[in-house]
Amino acid sequence: MAQLFEVHPENPHIRLLKQAVALLQKGEVLAVPTDSSYALVCHLDDKAAADKLRRIRGVDDKHHLTLLCRDLSELANYAKVDNQQFRLIKSATPGPFTFILEASKEVPRRLSHPARKTIGLRVPDHKVLQALLALHEGPLLATTLIAPGETEPMNDTEEIRKHYEHQIAALIDAGACALEPTTVVDLTQGEPEIIREGRGALSVLGL
Repeated sequence: MAQLFEVHPENPHIRLLKQAVALLQKGEVLAVPTDSSYALVCHLDDKAAADKLRRIRGVDDKHHLTLLCRDLSELANYAKVDNQQFRLIKSATPGPFTFILEASKEVPRRLSHPARKTIGLRVPDHKVLQALLALHEGPLLATTLIAPGETEPMNDTEEIRKHYEHQIAALIDAGACALEPTTVVDLTQGEPEIIREGRGALSVLGL
């Protein structure tokens, strides 16, 4: 059965998060809270873990996965960002926005979109996830925790653990999330294109 790490949403127990990081470094997939909904995450550089992440989520290599980054400087290491794009991203970061950008050479080719060489990136505004990212010392590969065949994210930690008990190594339980996916903005086509309107308000982007 998946391990359960129950942590305070504002002051998470670092010892428990270190245990979660150790699992990630072993190539495991975890369910974690974010500022939009729960997500599945794994180590960026582990091919087997990334493949498992896609299998659990029920998506192929054409589905944009997301890199969860600690801050803008880390995000800029994994994407090609011009000044205009940077200003727009900065206006909404950290927050519930995912930006589709051209992947840099730091992103393994197998993780970017096979045709477009793009990937989703975001900086979450969630204290538990930020603490996890800091301990992990690098971005995490992620996808919204939506069960195959469903359209809405899962939010009940008991249901998540029961449904995925044999597929994930652990669940970090910090209480209920917002239960609304991020707003996804494609910045690779010149003008910003809204791919999905979610929790992030378009007014924050001036759109």
